[in-house]
Amino acid sequence: MKKLLILALLAIQGIAGAIAAEVSIMPQPVKFEIQEGAFAIDATTPIVIEGKELQTTAKVFAADMAEFFGSKAMKVCRKGNDAISLSTDATLAAEGYTMQVNAEGVKIVGGSAAGVFYGLQSLRQLIIQTNGEVPYCKIEDEPTFVYRGVHLDVCRHFFTVEEVKEYIDIIAAHKINRFHFHLTDDQGWRIEIKRYPELTKVGSVRTETLIGHGGTSNEYDGTPYGGYYTQKQLRDIVKYAAERHIVVIPEIEMPGHARGALAALPWLGCTDDYIPVWTRWGVTQEIMCAGKETTYEFLENVLAEVIEIFPSEYIHIGGDEAPRNRWKECPHCQERMKAEGLLSEAELQSYLVARIEKYLHAHGRKMIGWDEILEGGVTPTATIMSWQGARGGINAAKKGNYVVMTPNSHLYFDFYQTETKEGEPLAIGGYLPVEKVYQYNPYRKLNDDEKKYILGVQCNLWTEYIGEFDHLTSMLLPRLAALSDVQWAENRRNEQTLRPRMEQMRKLYDAYGWNYAKFYYEGRK
Repeated sequence: MKKLLILALLAIQGIAGAIAAEVSIMPQPVKFEIQEGAFAIDATTPIVIEGKELQTTAKVFAADMAEFFGSKAMKVCRKGNDAISLSTDATLAAEGYTMQVNAEGVKIVGGSAAGVFYGLQSLRQLIIQTNGEVPYCKIEDEPTFVYRGVHLDVCRHFFTVEEVKEYIDIIAAHKINRFHFHLTDDQGWRIEIKRYPELTKVGSVRTETLIGHGGTSNEYDGTPYGGYYTQKQLRDIVKYAAERHIVVIPEIEMPGHARGALAALPWLGCTDDYIPVWTRWGVTQEIMCAGKETTYEFLENVLAEVIEIFPSEYIHIGGDEAPRNRWKECPHCQERMKAEGLLSEAELQSYLVARIEKYLHAHGRKMIGWDEILEGGVTPTATIMSWQGARGGINAAKKGNYVVMTPNSHLYFDFYQTETKEGEPLAIGGYLPVEKVYQYNPYRKLNDDEKKYILGVQCNLWTEYIGEFDHLTSMLLPRLAALSDVQWAENRRNEQTLRPRMEQMRKLYDAYGWNYAKFYYEGRK
């Protein structure tokens, strides 16, 4: 009898060991200690919370697991045994958490509700990987960067509210905490501004769309294309994201990438001529007039409504790819330069940016813009989003400006995923495989003192060549998993463990039906 008991224990230990060998967490935790044994979780497992502040976080997790289990949502309550227990401890890092799984259940303690949420994302991965037989373990975890962003352009191609929410679901599963929402551009204005109804009535619709690549094609589809979000819809998106501990950062482009606005309100330009919503991709010469006072009045009126919709600390003002040739010919702009003692059109753009930043500061917000706003000089309080490689971000950090790193060399997810491009849909160009994303070093060329100015890291997903949601997610996944390690676990990344952990993330994507590119898993480069 004793021999049979020993054999049974060995068999149990063997099973537990096999489970332990197969599980992993993405992004990499600070500490992940797997022990012998497993705790079974299914749809009947209660979620016990301490404090009302965890109610929403628990319900989001319950709804996510209901989709996986194919049943009713798990019960959220204040007492229970053999449960998933959630609580907070202010001595932990705000977004940090600890998790212990043993015979009594699962205990997750977060530095805040956000920390608890991230602990639940780790638990969700383990449940899916083991089909509910979660190994006993201890986890200690917290992120490297306070800003972990994902961007979405809805101007070139529009995505519905429900699609945007699913996009938020995907990024939340990767412990992302910032959603950069690109809402205005040359090809369409996508946000309702009640003071200027023409912006959505006229500026949200282009007469047709280019077919093929912007660098070579002159063929169009002949079909009007449009779409925009009402303020009610945007508030709904903001609330949905907040329930997943994601801040939505809106981007209102100025002074370039503005043909949606110029088509609706021609007086925003230097000449008052009608300029249609653009049907091509790339950079247009058309730009808002930086000389007229009415331009500043317009921008402040728009931002006043944007601020009411989005409670985010940062408001993104664009500032990229703004040719200034029109300003050289514009009497209003030249007069403004003379009056303000500005020596170049680059300084005129900096004047515009500084005025907008002052307005935002007066309303309790901070400004962030693309790295072109550095060209004419910026205030010490401006935050820079470095996309033209890392150089702009490096220079800004050395000067003491805060930076979010988004270099196109490593973090533009509209680039091709294989070198041969075989089997890939049309893309803007470039080549960005999973491995290159993972190799990105946000701190390159910075000393320890300068590193503190790097707020975080973000991928950008522009949609000139992405018109369908499944295509969108296949450009995001699985590269986002690799990026999440850079964002969350920069100081403990291990390239040798990347592939097995990516394989486990694939199970999460399959479980929720999220379309993802297969090239990495097929070994294609």
